[in-house]
Amino acid sequence: MRLLIVGTLGGQISAATRIAMNLGAKVALVDTIEQATAALRNGKGADLLMVDAKLDIAALIAANEAEHIVVPVVAAGVGVDPMVAARAIRAGAREYISLPPEPELIAAVLAAVCDDERPMIAEDPAMRQVVTLADQIAGSDASILITGESGVGKEVLARYVHKKSKRADKPFIAVNCAAIPENLLESELFGHEKGAFTGAVARRIGKFEEADGGTLLLDEISEMDLRLQSKLLRAIQERVIDRVGGGKPVPVNIRILATSNRDLMSLVRAGDFREDLLYRLNVVNLRIPPLRERKDDLAALARYFIDKYARANDRPARRLSKDATVQVLAHAWPGNVRELENAMHRATLLANGEEIGADAIRAPDGAPVGHRDSTESAIEAAQAAARGLVGRTVAEVEQDLILETLTHCLGNRTHAAHILGISIRTLRNKLKLYSDDGVRVPPPPTGQAA
Repeated sequence: MRLLIVGTLGGQISAATRIAMNLGAKVALVDTIEQATAALRNGKGADLLMVDAKLDIAALIAANEAEHIVVPVVAAGVGVDPMVAARAIRAGAREYISLPPEPELIAAVLAAVCDDERPMIAEDPAMRQVVTLADQIAGSDASILITGESGVGKEVLARYVHKKSKRADKPFIAVNCAAIPENLLESELFGHEKGAFTGAVARRIGKFEEADGGTLLLDEISEMDLRLQSKLLRAIQERVIDRVGGGKPVPVNIRILATSNRDLMSLVRAGDFREDLLYRLNVVNLRIPPLRERKDDLAALARYFIDKYARANDRPARRLSKDATVQVLAHAWPGNVRELENAMHRATLLANGEEIGADAIRAPDGAPVGHRDSTESAIEAAQAAARGLVGRTVAEVEQDLILETLTHCLGNRTHAAHILGISIRTLRNKLKLYSDDGVRVPPPPTGQAA
């Protein structure tokens, strides 16, 4: 996780930096919005910008967008000033953080942007088998396709492979192909030359060049446009890229890793993914089992997240009680590791006794987790839903299904699209239609494009 702090933050830079670094973030500092855009343009990438609310956030976002630079922004200011917070959000900031910073809030914001910089935990035999294969191939330069459901830890495994490779001392750059609009993804990956389009005021270094010598992770590769797939195929085959508006190829020396939560061969048959690119990416496939099939990992991960958030929030290090452990192991965790992390974060904050009891293991809406058999609950939910369908149009039912799923996923477009069985672009198109009709659409989490 790379955090770029812009401005003085009302004299709270040291406190914000300390908290972010304690949470594993790499922090860089600049004074002005012009310096921030220049740093991003020159290949000094960031996963998140924390910007002083007194600066012109709208101008910063506009300058970045004009150069096809996509980085989420959170504003920060001293004290709780509703007017300042509202102005920052209207300017385009995803969140407003009141300073002095609270570790809990900083942790939540960083986790929303990048929650995959955790150690590889593989105590379950099924996961140990995956890690053993990863160890065998890490030292090569072979492309690897990492597959599995959303939230299982595909980026964690990708980082593990990088750290075990001969490129470990070089950059690891991750690009979420699903989170970046397709009209901006080309510049994000390949960079552009000055004058390549309106707003391209200087050369921009893309992620391929930023990762030179190291590893480039293409997250959710299934969402990449077919035209860009062709350009990516050439980059993999010939080890050169073409900047947007460029006149000559630029050599690059990188290893490609890719992830997908969809069946790429089915997409090939449907004409939505290039077969030759799939073969280039899928030299080795690492499939991560869902968390419900890794009970030993479930217990170990729960302990890890409890310790992590206890430290981040200055809370005592508690253990799960026997009842709480049974509850955690019984739950299906459809959101996999990401859902478990959020639940353990909440449990750390809600627990009061010497142990974390079962009553602290709760869903985001406060409902207890894992008390009832999931099959029984699913059947009852399906029966109740069916009773409400009669007399409604297909479009009405589809809209309700999409919005309810998005709400369940806390606004995460990628997770919702996976559950619904549609592409993220189809989901975004439908959400735009709903929004244009005046329907309230749940906002995306920090760090994900709308």
